[in-house]
Amino acid sequence: MPAPRPARAPAASATARAPHDIRIIGGQWKRTRLPVADRPGLRPTPDRVRETLFNWLGQDLTGWRCLDMFAGTGALGLEAASRGAAEVLLCELDPALAAQIARLAERLQARQVRVQRGDGIALAARLAPAGMDLVLLDPPFDAGLFDAALDAAQRVLAPRGRLYLEAPEPWRDERLAAHGLAPLRHLKAGAVHAHLLERLA
Repeated sequence: MPAPRPARAPAASATARAPHDIRIIGGQWKRTRLPVADRPGLRPTPDRVRETLFNWLGQDLTGWRCLDMFAGTGALGLEAASRGAAEVLLCELDPALAAQIARLAERLQARQVRVQRGDGIALAARLAPAGMDLVLLDPPFDAGLFDAALDAAQRVLAPRGRLYLEAPEPWRDERLAAHGLAPLRHLKAGAVHAHLLERLA
């Protein structure tokens, strides 16, 4: 009698690890596909959350200066550029992800987009203070970077600017006040808490 064949690994687990893509959901590049690489901790902002964020911001970002400190797939920064932002600086530590975003920006002829490989917190520390109308902050949830990233982001935020924070838990008023920030909007979507913040008056 032939020996039993070894059991195959479930197809679903292979599928879960396979690269996939997401789409820009608004503006001039609406429906453009963005590849999502198989990287530990890479967690693209869900469509529903991105749609809500840009509803909060009013959709039209014409003339805005934006910084995406932990760009990942580039989805948040490219959404801002798609909706008219004049300058979008995307920072990403992973060299392969940074190169992927740069290729996308070149394909889209997005001249307002600049991709910087490196540490987003260190980059923000080198930028002129109060120079950004929108700072996008979605660090790896388990890296312990939230406090340092919020301080760096608050420093470059314009007086009437907006800061988007994505986190695994809600950030309350007193915790944000320690970083000179105040909440405007909050959304929970699955395991993600999305916050729109401003400078404290």
